[in-house]
Amino acid sequence: MLVDSHCHLDQIDLSQKEGGLASVIADAKSRGVQRILSVAVDIKSSIYLSELSQSYSCLMTSVGVHPLHKSDDSLVSVDDLVSLTELPGVVAIGETGLDKFYSSATFEWQRESFINHLQASDISGKPVIIHTRDAVDETLELLAEFKPSPRGVIHCFTESWEMAEAAIELGFYISFSGIITFNNASDLRVVASKIPLDRLLIETDSPWLTPAPHRGKNNEPKYVLEVAQCVANLHGIPLEELAEITTQNFDRLFKTKD
Repeated sequence: MLVDSHCHLDQIDLSQKEGGLASVIADAKSRGVQRILSVAVDIKSSIYLSELSQSYSCLMTSVGVHPLHKSDDSLVSVDDLVSLTELPGVVAIGETGLDKFYSSATFEWQRESFINHLQASDISGKPVIIHTRDAVDETLELLAEFKPSPRGVIHCFTESWEMAEAAIELGFYISFSGIITFNNASDLRVVASKIPLDRLLIETDSPWLTPAPHRGKNNEPKYVLEVAQCVANLHGIPLEELAEITTQNFDRLFKTKD
């Protein structure tokens, strides 16, 4: 059984998909993907995805505001985030984090928002889903300072082994997307090969980052199979073993099994 630990179902273009979202989910299940975590990027999607999770037993969701989704000068409060975690189907907070690659101008807002998410994670007991880009030191500093319990995952990991190692030492998981299959991702594959198996997760981050050999197509949760196969090859283990390990890791982190 496979789990897509991070996607954005509400942002997939369904206009060319016969059968709509139901077809997306059916296609994923046909390739062994039995559970899907659809991640929120703002308050609107947090509420919508919670409602959507009630229509499909395989779906769960998160609540939070993405660091690149600053809509005005206001911050989502810790109390509001904690309240949102009580919605049905919610297993995590995020995605949140820091991104100086696309928006260094909003960095102070991002930092304050990230802190609120980390504090809400600690209060609610929901793990945090972290986005980081060109902000390694700042991200690690805040994770070390606030140490939410339970910890969480750095999703769509593209940074160095040194950052991965530091995050793992702080108690975090590392998740890889379809980027791991790209021709220009040889350095990232080296990093992925070093991650302890009990700290690995896999994802699509769909509708973006479609893995090889499907580049050019719309990404969907069904393509987490290609990510899993690539990571399994890097660790020299069968696909079935990698699928079992990453599913167990997912269940442990997000408390989806009693």
